[in-house]
Amino acid sequence: MSVRIDIAGLRPERVAVVPSPLAELCMALHALSEPGHHPGLQGWVTGVTARLDSHLADRLCEADFLWRTTFSDLFLPYAGIPGALPGATLAEELDLLDKLSDEEFVDAALEFSCALPYGVPGPGPLSDADLRRRALELAAARGPRQLRFGERLLTDPPRIRAWLRQFLQDCDEAFFAETWSRLRHQLTADARHKTDLLRRKGLTEALTSVSPAVTVDETAGLITIDKLGSGRTATAGRDLLLVPTSLGWPHLMVLHRYGWQPVLHYPVGSPELAAPPSVEQLTLRMTALSHPVRMRLCRSLARSAFTTSELAQIHGMTAPEISRHLGVLKKAGLITTRRRGRYVQHQLDVTVVARLGSDFLEGVLR
Repeated sequence: MSVRIDIAGLRPERVAVVPSPLAELCMALHALSEPGHHPGLQGWVTGVTARLDSHLADRLCEADFLWRTTFSDLFLPYAGIPGALPGATLAEELDLLDKLSDEEFVDAALEFSCALPYGVPGPGPLSDADLRRRALELAAARGPRQLRFGERLLTDPPRIRAWLRQFLQDCDEAFFAETWSRLRHQLTADARHKTDLLRRKGLTEALTSVSPAVTVDETAGLITIDKLGSGRTATAGRDLLLVPTSLGWPHLMVLHRYGWQPVLHYPVGSPELAAPPSVEQLTLRMTALSHPVRMRLCRSLARSAFTTSELAQIHGMTAPEISRHLGVLKKAGLITTRRRGRYVQHQLDVTVVARLGSDFLEGVLR
């Protein structure tokens, strides 16, 4: 599974790497709502939460579905405005948010609470009565807060727009301005580095430096981002935006909304040293370990190296049966083999197995 961006005909000058204070504020809200996703931010979350005004803390929960699971495209408003780039300040980006039409604002705001169509053209709930009714039904199924928000949003979009802007300004005053003043230097430095890579070494080098989960086929004009879901978009004469985040690891976001320019929102300073496995590789490994015989083989192979014949004798099975199970484990990358004279020995790769938990978590959160 992956998200693909068609970049056929994309010129290097149409690729921009720019930090976004609004996107970083959203990641801050996400970390406050889901601290378990970001163990490295525990100290920051604890400090902010301890000094947060109770009234603002309540408002933080009022529409947290806009940033709790992942985050709404509302926090990347420049993607919906032709030729726009992230602003230098939060105020500039809030002004860009105001430039979205009510239809664009409502569609983006309902993306997670109502699961409206994302990557295809079509009418929105403001103009389509059936879609409006369906949106409220889905919101009601997800909870009373989502229903109240959906009803207010569909009845009076300007009111919700004003509420969201004021809420974000209050968050900036309460905690984010201080955080942004500390983080923006790292993000600016990373943006300069990626831009320099783009200029000196080309598109592939710059994009693959964003994350090991990103691959580029310049011949086919395609960027592929390994994700748990699937999607497709195209630059088609528009810019490709790369937006770095200091608070976002392990999330690697791809905006592929129909009619908006593509955005890759990527974490900097990731603690990962090795390339993470793809979702398909993770699935292969977990499937390999789901069989009771292979689990028993792993108990032996974790302790020492064995030949196929030795394993057959230990487990009371035939050599061909053992070979089939070893083949599954080897294909999944869970065992290593080495030749010792006439014999081939197999052993569990304990480093790979030890990483399965963190690899799984990164894969599903990416």
